Amino acid sequence: MNEAIMRERILFKMSRSFGQRTTARDSGGYQGMKILCVAAVIVSLAGCQQTVEQAPPPPATPPAQTQSPPSAAQSLPSVALHIDNATLQTEIAATEAQRERGLMFRTNLGDNDGMIFLMGTPARATFWMKNTLIPLSVAFVDKNGVILEIHDMTPGDPSVPDNQLPITRSDSDQVAFALETNLHWFALNEIKPGDKINPPPGTLANSATP
Repeated sequence: MNEAIMRERILFKMSRSFGQRTTARDSGGYQGMKILCVAAVIVSLAGCQQTVEQAPPPPATPPAQTQSPPSAAQSLPSVALHIDNATLQTEIAATEAQRERGLMFRTNLGDNDGMIFLMGTPARATFWMKNTLIPLSVAFVDKNGVILEIHDMTPGDPSVPDNQLPITRSDSDQVAFALETNLHWFALNEIKPGDKINPPPGTLANSATP
């Protein structure tokens, strides 16, 4: 092999080797540039997330306020009261809350149903008909279960202010119990002052819910 051919082969090998090294170097540089660009984008995005203020979440929408009508009746213990020949199935209102609620919001009352209020220490009684929808009669009773007086009461007008509603007051200051029932029930059953209730209302505290 002559010297010219040898020189050409050596130059060819060197050029290939240089080209491979150049290609590898350039490829590595390209890959490195891609990695640097991706890293720069990630850092830029992270910086944006840190600098952008997070908007506070919108306040929760409050639930619609719906006022449900009050229950028609309390859940109270009851007892059968006997006055002469008449019998009245009677709920017992023993606590202050039960007495205040009374027969409010009732739309009807059984023909021989009622409510007895355990008033405590004998005193003058005062009743009104706020939120009471049915006409009633009330008997004021002494500590021995004797009816002192009977009054008729008409439903309160919802358009009238509370301080203008009619009030029923007892004449006696010895009222320990009050017995409410349908209007004129006492008259229809020929019950009058001086008649006595059995069992005596003073024994009903043990049957009442505290």
